[in-house]
Amino acid sequence: MPEEPSFPSLQMFGIKTPIIRPGDNIAEIIIDSLEKQGLNFQDNDILIIAESPLATSEERLVRLDDITPGEKAKELAEKYNIDVREMELIVQECDEIFGGVPGAALTITKGTLAPNAGIDASNAPKGYVVLLPENAQTSAGRIRREIKERCKCNIGVIVGDSRTQPLRLGCVGIALGTSGMVPVEDARGTFDLFGKEMMITRKAVADNLVSAAQLLMGEAGESVPAVLVRGSPAQVVDDDIDMPLFSRDECMYYSNIRKA
Repeated sequence: MPEEPSFPSLQMFGIKTPIIRPGDNIAEIIIDSLEKQGLNFQDNDILIIAESPLATSEERLVRLDDITPGEKAKELAEKYNIDVREMELIVQECDEIFGGVPGAALTITKGTLAPNAGIDASNAPKGYVVLLPENAQTSAGRIRREIKERCKCNIGVIVGDSRTQPLRLGCVGIALGTSGMVPVEDARGTFDLFGKEMMITRKAVADNLVSAAQLLMGEAGESVPAVLVRGSPAQVVDDDIDMPLFSRDECMYYSNIRKA
């Protein structure tokens, strides 16, 4: 009898941790929490970390009462029905504000579309918000090197966030920064089932892994700020590869919104 085809086995383990606080060493907490669950990092694993607890550890937690709104923030806060202090932070953090709905201003922040500049009031103490990490790419690299030094293995690290998609209800995951892995796989030049050459397709490996990990992380009080992925098809490399982004003119959504 012919042998049964073998398929890769993808495993995902939620890493439950104590509450992350400003100044914490998040890599150390994740390693220790993983060991308490009876697991250890292995070569070619992928670690996915939620941006909010990471940013908290990097002291990006802001007390709203410490914010003094400017005139632009006051105008936009009224227009989009947003706390005026949070609106001031949105103005400071984003690259551009170009629309919105009640409760959310649509921005480009750190090169990607983000409601409210990615500022998160959930999973923050009352009266506080969490900004995005200052540089998610740098953070991913730092954490990967800490884990490599302590655990003696090569892994990939992804800093992930949740975003809505145009005309879709609910959140999916996106990668804000990666280290030690190829975040987007170029499928151009390969062929489909009927022999047609793929001309534009690129696989969003890092984004897809974040989306899958969010099924374990949740969006509320689960205390699962990180997920270990084992057996994924992601290419792990001992290097930092920048997260590739479309230019604004190349992006189908943004370029057409601006034409409207």
